[in-house]
Order: sequence, then structure tokens, then C-alpha cells
Amino acid sequence: MSNTTQASQRIASLLDENSFVEIGAKVTARATDFNVKATDTPSDGVVTGYGVINGSLVYVYSQDASVLGGSIGEMHAKKIANLYDMAIKMGAPVIGLIDSTGLRLEESTDALNGVGEIYAAQALASGVIPQITAVFGTCGGGLTVVPALSDFTFMEKDAKMFVNSPDAIEGNNCNKCDNTTSKFQFEEAGNVDMVADADSIYAAIRELVSILPDNCESTAFADCDDDLNRVCADLANCVTDTSIAISQIADNGSFFETKAGVAKDMVTGFIKLNGDTVGVVANRTEIFDADGNSTEKFEATLSARGCVKAAEFVNFCDAFEIPVLTLTNTTGFRACMCCEKRVAKQAAALASAFANATVPKVNVVIGKALGTAGVLMNSKALGADMTFAWDSAVIGTMEAKHAAQIICDGKSAEEVDACAKEYAALQNNVESAARRGYVDTIIAAQDTRKYVVGAFDMLYTKAVDTPAKKHSTK
Repeated sequence: MSNTTQASQRIASLLDENSFVEIGAKVTARATDFNVKATDTPSDGVVTGYGVINGSLVYVYSQDASVLGGSIGEMHAKKIANLYDMAIKMGAPVIGLIDSTGLRLEESTDALNGVGEIYAAQALASGVIPQITAVFGTCGGGLTVVPALSDFTFMEKDAKMFVNSPDAIEGNNCNKCDNTTSKFQFEEAGNVDMVADADSIYAAIRELVSILPDNCESTAFADCDDDLNRVCADLANCVTDTSIAISQIADNGSFFETKAGVAKDMVTGFIKLNGDTVGVVANRTEIFDADGNSTEKFEATLSARGCVKAAEFVNFCDAFEIPVLTLTNTTGFRACMCCEKRVAKQAAALASAFANATVPKVNVVIGKALGTAGVLMNSKALGADMTFAWDSAVIGTMEAKHAAQIICDGKSAEEVDACAKEYAALQNNVESAARRGYVDTIIAAQDTRKYVVGAFDMLYTKAVDTPAKKHSTK
């Protein structure tokens, strides 16, 4: 199979059969320096057009590595920017399939201006239409800004993505740390939502498109054949691995997780509840594999990377009118020097995301919600419309034993223990939080699904007037 066929084949593998209509097939480069000729740049190295996924309109471009390495020149960039212009007008997602060596050196400033036009088109489209990018082959240098500006990024296992090559980084080399690999981008950089083979990526993009609304003014709905009052008998056992808990709450057990490779202490992704798409943010303290074995454990704390991951996800949901559900279980902030450098700033971003979000917001305290970390997880103070708490939940300023040590400083161990018991009963009891209105309803864990489904149904017509401003600064 030739590379030219490969660029088109990627589109054919992604879209509904025979639905693709190409735009700009005859476009070629205008530059003639360094012996570049129109005959050397068919379609100027990128196939662009539109088609459907499960009947929904999408716009797609696929870079052709057989044409000057899929490099971005003036006309190549204009084709992509024009595709964005059409997508914004029609209110449909854009999907980019990346396989390029980067900027076309033969076109110099024309190429630079062209990639800038792509950035501008993406920035304009942000929050208006979903943007999805999949990296096949190579994505290097300034081209990495394209997937970074996208909402979701997928990466083939053997693909390469980097701003600087390993050897260009001072004190580094390919053997020491290969920052170009999909593993690095997925687990360390956090730039990728999923790493898989090509067929799995096509399937995942198709699933994501079916979950998301077409644009910021539409909704994503599917018929629901799951029992809305279904009892989740084992849900209480999933308090540590909330990815499992989320699946149990969801319609038909379906959960599309995002950014799964990074900040694993924070889970984000999409589910359907009564057919409506809902974004979920949840604290996690443990990961179990398919065989039920514990593979990783984390503290019940907020990390800087977890805050960033959650804040970006909430901002996306709010932009596209997707309701947000949170499952809260946190006792404070991660205590390490690396986190300490950034956590205040990133916690502020999380606070801003929840406070500014005007979509329906429901919080379920499934474990502990202690201190300001608990406040940050979609609390009443930050605008949660409905707050539920499991009858086993603990809500308060801090662990009772730590509070007692402060209150009873200098007193005997017996007095401290007695104070801790009293503090737990009076201040950290979920009943205490409910009496003060910080919890709307105390529920049994197994009944969580019916309560959150009912809450989002009630909140369906929510409307909020916000202060007139250009945009937030955080």
C-alpha cells in the first residue's frame, strides 16, 4: 500500500463506508523554490473533506507522508484552515490525522504563516466544535501545538511526537529518555488520551464522536434501555477504584475514560445517564486489573497534575453544555516538594473551573471530603446544584484525631482520644454536614444511580445568569 493510499485509507477506515467527500483534491503548492513543482505536491500533502460517523457530519484531514514528508506548506495549511472555517459554520467536529515531518523548509515564511493560520483556526473553534487529533507517524516541532490545541488526542503505539528531539535537550539523549515515544506522551507528558493500534484508535474516535455533541449549541442523546432505578449492589466496594464505580453507575456500564495514562489519582471521562452524556470527575486511591488484582495505590489527596486534569475536563464539559458528576474522596493535598511547587496554582484552576461552570453539577461524597481539598471537589460552596453523600461518608475540616491534637494540645492521651471521638461525632459526621445544608440527601451507596439520574433530570432546564465579563483570568 502506498503512502498516498494510506492517507486516504485512514479516512476510509474512520468514516462510515463510502461517505467521504474530498475537498481541494487539485490544490498544489504555489512555491517553486528549490525545484518544487506542482506535480511534486499532489493535494499539497493533505487530504481534506467531510463525511459521517454513525450518521453524524464530521470534517477530517489526513496528512500524506509521501508528499514531501507530509510537511506543512502554504496551501497545505490553507486547506486545513478552510476546513475549520466550514466546520465552524456547519457546527460539526474536526478530526485531524497527523503524519508529518513538520514545516516545509522550501517555503520558509509562507509555511510559518500557514501553520499560524491553523493555530488561529483551532483557537477560534475551541469551545465551539469538538476537535480530535490522532497522531500516526511523526508529529514534531511546532506541529505538536495542533494536538495540544485539540480537545482529545490519540496516538498510535509506534508514532513519534515531540517539540524537541531527545538529543536536542540539554543533558539528555535518546537512550536516557526518549521523549518522542507514545508511552512518554501518554504517561509522563499527559498530552495523549489513548495509545493503541490504528484500528482501535478509529473505533475509539467513532465512539467519542457518538458521545459528544456536534457543537456547543447541540446535545448528545441516545435511547436508554437500562433501568433508571437499577440498584448497584457492589458499588460500596468500589470506593477506591472509582473507574469501576463510574462504570457501574453508567447506562449499560459504558465509560469512556480520558487522559487515563496521567494523574491516575484523578479519573475523568464520559458516561451516559438516561441517554444523556455526562462528564465525570472522581478521586481514586487504587487501581484494579481485569482479574481483580490491585496494581497501583495512591493517597487520598489532590495532586497538582490531578487538579490540572480535572480542571481542563470540567472546562471542556462546561463549554459544550455537558453536565458534570463528581465522586469525592479526598483528605487533603499531596505532600511532596514537586507537587508543592505547583499545587496552589493548579488547585486555583480547579476551583475556577467548578465555580465558573454553569452546567448542571452533581456531587456525591463517596468517602471523605476533608479540608479545602474537599471543598475543591465540586462542593456546594463552588456551585454544586445537588450534593449527595453515602451514609458512610466523612465530611469536615480534617481527620478527627488531627483536630483533637490541635484542640487538646498539651493534654493527656486519654483526653485527646476522647476529644477525637467527640469531634468525629459532632463535626465529621455526615449528619452534621446535612444539618448545615452542605449535603442535600444522605443515600445508601447502592442507590447512587437512581439519585444522580433523578438529579440530572431535574436540572435539565437549569439556566444561570453570570456577571458580564470578557473571560476569567484563571
